[in-house]
Amino acid sequence: MFYFLAQLKDFFFGFNVFKYITFRAAMAAVTTFVGCVVLGPPITRFLKEKKIREYAKRDDCPDLDRFASSKQGIPTMGGLFVIGSILISVLLWADLGNRYVLLTLGTCFYLAVLGMVDDYTKLTCHNRRRRGLPARSKLLWQVLLAFFIGSYVYFNPETSTTLRVPFFKNVVFQLGILYLPLVAMIVIGTTNAVNLTDGLDGLAIGCILIVSSTLGVLCYLTGHILFSEYLFIPYIKGAGELTVFCAAIAGAALGFLWFNCHPATIFMGDTGALSLGGTMAVIAVLIKKELLLVLLGGIFVIEALSVILQVGSYKLRRKRIFKVSPLHHHLQLCGWDESKIIIRFWIIGIILALLTLITLKVR
Repeated sequence: MFYFLAQLKDFFFGFNVFKYITFRAAMAAVTTFVGCVVLGPPITRFLKEKKIREYAKRDDCPDLDRFASSKQGIPTMGGLFVIGSILISVLLWADLGNRYVLLTLGTCFYLAVLGMVDDYTKLTCHNRRRRGLPARSKLLWQVLLAFFIGSYVYFNPETSTTLRVPFFKNVVFQLGILYLPLVAMIVIGTTNAVNLTDGLDGLAIGCILIVSSTLGVLCYLTGHILFSEYLFIPYIKGAGELTVFCAAIAGAALGFLWFNCHPATIFMGDTGALSLGGTMAVIAVLIKKELLLVLLGGIFVIEALSVILQVGSYKLRRKRIFKVSPLHHHLQLCGWDESKIIIRFWIIGIILALLTLITLKVR
């Protein structure tokens, strides 16, 4: 909304500031942070009154119950005010005529609704063994989203189905129709990997803060013709506007961390985890940083791989690799303190973010 005030700069020169992406991105981050801090307490009280609380008991791993007892009964679905503040901020500060912003807005809202339905099913079902929507149902809705995003990139003449390999300047693959399954793997994988990581106080949202901030830098460079030419990365007209969206996610992550840091007073739930994970994946696809997301979101990748390896090993060999998966729970059973796991994962996330930025020059 405020972006269009830049068109009135001839009437008042001060409106000219609204045309700058950096200014609007900073304001978007501040808006979402304030929005989360303001909306957090009343929504937390509302969730408590409605008894929308975490069921922390692990029927599949009773050994974890001693760590989860303190989390039993804490309100969940905090993603309501996280996603709400992001959507409001983007509507205020982004260029709503930008097709990439509209695609990302749609993705964020779509997955938030899916996560909300999943959370509601999980919390209202009398059978506690049923952890939300059936896995196939969630997967189907995620596949539909991924197919839509992949089809947009494939059929739009202004976009490309090329795949660039990090650290190599001229290694480029033209995937054509094969780009669709790649997008599906990235979107579905990231969406569920973030959800799996959301198991300790502040762990997932802290990593989301790191990843979204770095994606914001990549969006700005990709959408800036001079910087993109200097760094030999593909210039995508209009992609710089996604910087505002990434900044909004980062500000919301900081705002939610205000309440979700250890010991947490509210949890994000699938409402937030699915939406934020899928949104970041779609942004990476739109700015042609698909493989870089694997490096940048290395924490999410490791967490997801620990689950895949655990399930695969048990089905094939009837043996477990980890005491329990995902990896953060395995480390808990190994005697690591929760705060130590969280901080160390954040540190690794920061290092991976720096390596991601280094790839822009080391090629």
